[in-house]
Amino acid sequence: MLYGIAAAATALLLTALLAALLRVPARWLRLLDRRRQREVPLSGGPAVVLVTGAVVGAGDWIGVAPPLDDGVRELLVAGGVVAVLGLVDDVWRLRRRVLAAGTAVAAACVVPYGETGVASGLLAVGWVVCVTFCFRGLDHADGVAGGVGVMTAFGAGACAAIEVMDGIAVLMSVLAAALTGFLMHNWPPARAALGACGSMSAGFVLAAGAVYARAGQGLGESAGVLFALTAVLAADAVLVLVSRRLDGRAVLRSGPDHLAHRLRRLGLTVPGATLLLAVGAFSGVLVGVLAHAGWIGADALWWVAGGALAVVLALSRVRVYGPRSPRRSVSPQVSAPLRVRNG
Repeated sequence: MLYGIAAAATALLLTALLAALLRVPARWLRLLDRRRQREVPLSGGPAVVLVTGAVVGAGDWIGVAPPLDDGVRELLVAGGVVAVLGLVDDVWRLRRRVLAAGTAVAAACVVPYGETGVASGLLAVGWVVCVTFCFRGLDHADGVAGGVGVMTAFGAGACAAIEVMDGIAVLMSVLAAALTGFLMHNWPPARAALGACGSMSAGFVLAAGAVYARAGQGLGESAGVLFALTAVLAADAVLVLVSRRLDGRAVLRSGPDHLAHRLRRLGLTVPGATLLLAVGAFSGVLVGVLAHAGWIGADALWWVAGGALAVVLALSRVRVYGPRSPRRSVSPQVSAPLRVRNG
């Protein structure tokens, strides 16, 4: 208990300090998030990744933490590989298929097939990849990825603690604390962002940790619990993909059509939209943890799915796309635009 508190406090303070120190080097290297109205340094991602790995590894090395089994070590290594892949994407912009393939390989190396079976394990690999990219999509607005990530990490850690998986529980609590330290710089107006390095690594570790906590239990109920833990991520992804598809826009092209954007269109402030999404994530996580513990029936998970669907349907009616400008036909005789001089 005392170690958990000390590790979380250390992770929070170190992440807050490191994210601040890395802001200047990030600006020098032009590691900036340009999706917002201003350029934000991508210093939060490396800070979260480095501190999480350092705190968990140091506790195991010193011997003050519960011993980490091989699965937790593999998860840390795989999360580090995904973080490096994301950092390369932050610098050179990799193709999505390359990111997806690398994440899938990393997930395939950590899924506990002995408990899940091969078929369910392959489904878990696909789910981990989807959550990784959904979490990456949340890093488009101030505070959203940090707030939702903290709630999800606490939920996955609680599920692991119920199953007496001390290593996974420690990892999730340290990650939650690191994301809280990052949130101190990412709360509106953001002074740091996760980037692909931090968002993909955090999403990967959260998803894989939740899979470990549910491994060996019923497939249907496990799917419900995992969905409840990540309900906001799923709602955001479904809303974006469906709305872009119906409007005839490129599915992978970014745009102002996420949950936070639509809430802002309804008149909420940036902190208000961030806080509302964090509350929504907490609500889904609470139901998921209670269902995992057996304190409420699995039928309650359908309420989470229904609530997410209602949110998607309601916010899909909020107009976020401007009218398309018609293409102008150019006469073949006109080879250059007409220039007009003043005076």
